[in-house]
Amino acid sequence: MDKSNQATTQRKKFATETKQVLELFAKWLYQNREIFLRELISNASDANDKLKLDALRDESLFAEDSDLKIWVRYNKEANTLTVQDNGIGMSLDEVVDHLGTIAKSGTKQFIERMSQEGSRDANGQLIGQFGVGFYSAFVVSDKVEVRTRRAGLPTQEGVYWCSAGVDDYEVAPADIARRGTEIVMHLKEDAKEFLEEYRLRKIITTYSDHIAYPIVMFVEKTIEGDKDKDEKPQKEIQEEIVNQANALWTVPKKEIKDEEYQSFYKHVSHDFNAPLAWTHNKVEGGKHEYTSLLYVPSEAPFDLWNREYKHGLKLYVQRVFILDDAKSLLPSYLRFVKGVVDSNDLPLNVSREVLQSSQTVDMIRAGCVKRVLDLLGYLAEQEPGKYQTFWNAFGAVLKEGPAEDFSNKDKIAGLLRFTSTRTEDAKQTLSFDQYIERMPEGQDKIYYVIADSYQSAKNSPHLELFANKGIEVLLLSDRVDEWLVSRLTEYQGKKLVSVARGELDEGLKLDEQEQEELKKTEEDYSDILQRVQDVLKDRVKDVRFSKRLTSSASCIVADEDEMSANLRRMLIESGQSVPDVKPILELNVKHALLSRLKGETQDALFADLAHVLLDQAILAEGGQLENPAAFVKRMNDLVA
Repeated sequence: MDKSNQATTQRKKFATETKQVLELFAKWLYQNREIFLRELISNASDANDKLKLDALRDESLFAEDSDLKIWVRYNKEANTLTVQDNGIGMSLDEVVDHLGTIAKSGTKQFIERMSQEGSRDANGQLIGQFGVGFYSAFVVSDKVEVRTRRAGLPTQEGVYWCSAGVDDYEVAPADIARRGTEIVMHLKEDAKEFLEEYRLRKIITTYSDHIAYPIVMFVEKTIEGDKDKDEKPQKEIQEEIVNQANALWTVPKKEIKDEEYQSFYKHVSHDFNAPLAWTHNKVEGGKHEYTSLLYVPSEAPFDLWNREYKHGLKLYVQRVFILDDAKSLLPSYLRFVKGVVDSNDLPLNVSREVLQSSQTVDMIRAGCVKRVLDLLGYLAEQEPGKYQTFWNAFGAVLKEGPAEDFSNKDKIAGLLRFTSTRTEDAKQTLSFDQYIERMPEGQDKIYYVIADSYQSAKNSPHLELFANKGIEVLLLSDRVDEWLVSRLTEYQGKKLVSVARGELDEGLKLDEQEQEELKKTEEDYSDILQRVQDVLKDRVKDVRFSKRLTSSASCIVADEDEMSANLRRMLIESGQSVPDVKPILELNVKHALLSRLKGETQDALFADLAHVLLDQAILAEGGQLENPAAFVKRMNDLVA
């Protein structure tokens, strides 16, 4: 650091979250420390990308140096390892913002996940996703120095930053001759392996071979002397490009190894795990020309359901980086997909606003959606084990598809998986096609029940008649299922029908003898029906005898065109206002409680029984009682 700037040096404390992250890194990354180099090189690549993007608007930024590279230098005598780029660089304010504070949504969740004992994120899965890869330098360093100057600023507006990664850091203005960022790591005693050329070379070729910029190392070369002049060999330090420096998506598919695809995925997604599958396509001819390389991850990121979850593909135009999260290229229900799109038809100065109203983007988007759905379809048919891994991670997200993407509704529906009354556990493995294949003769509908949990759905009283008749019912318990069935009303000509709505289907009703017996019983209980209706008139819309119950005493149902009890609960829990719709109470005349009701002559006890029948029906649906204390008192009085 320039001594003239010592008077302006500031010592600042790390933000609390930053300090916690540093402590967690030291704990979790010790066994896999080499990823620090991957993260720093990835950050350097991003800095070069951003410079190229800014240079589209201001060509003078390239005037200083247009040959973008990344340098990795080691110095055994000084015990330092340096990673440097000539990219966008940082101003003083940016250094304080980026290196002193983690001001990002989801910090608390990140720290909680990293803090879990035995966490699978010990290998760094979350690090790059969260954008804190720079701090991994402290896993191998006692001290880290950063010298940086933002493109377009004069040399005297460079910045020096230094920290031991414990409590605080110092920052000061500095004269920096070269644009970009230089990170100097003073290595710990047990990290000297990263001063060996072969070790660094192996890490770079393993994790960063696909980086589109040359990664340069300074290596010692032996220069042979002129034998005629009897000159001895001499050693000389020379620059050598270590990586292939090819934009992987531009290389023909047949020339790319699986390991290269996987390595590129880790770079583009900042995910430590290998991808589940990928699709690489080049569209040529016609009106448009573009290349896409799209990946399906093997695990869901921890913040997938966070509203600020960063998603979208990396967009390049003629190999020039344009956007890091081009959301316009994929619909929200495919937000888990990672990858790049490189177009020859978009202008280099394309903006987010232009992307949202571009016919070219609409065409690219349609093509990307088709590629992803085709890939998922292939996995579902040819590699069901892999598809089940995908579904376990992202199935609930894919269920958003039929409501968002009408043109692909049927294709998405074929990819959906469910559990049912015939499956052994809560694992969703059953497709609509498999359900239809198992339908008995005469069944022409797909039946389902929705509840707030698998256990509630499995034990729903609405399933009793279906179980007796051997009819399979889908058990839906994901929060998105209500939205799904409101938009996906049929599949392959088979209507989706809730077993908890409206009157029972004609095909499910009792045979003639059973109907005669039930009719006689209902006539005997007709006065009871009216008495229950009078007692519960403020709580129910109607009371009727049930043809769907065989063992339970009561259940509640909704009319065909009304909001279900489950959806009503979900909206109330989320703070939404809902109309005051009363349920319909159905009673099982063959149940012993109805006999007790018929024989009760005391109005107070009759009323208690009627309320209990309604309350237990609500509880069986997974609902909550407005007055639990009243229910407990009635139960105690009846038992006593």
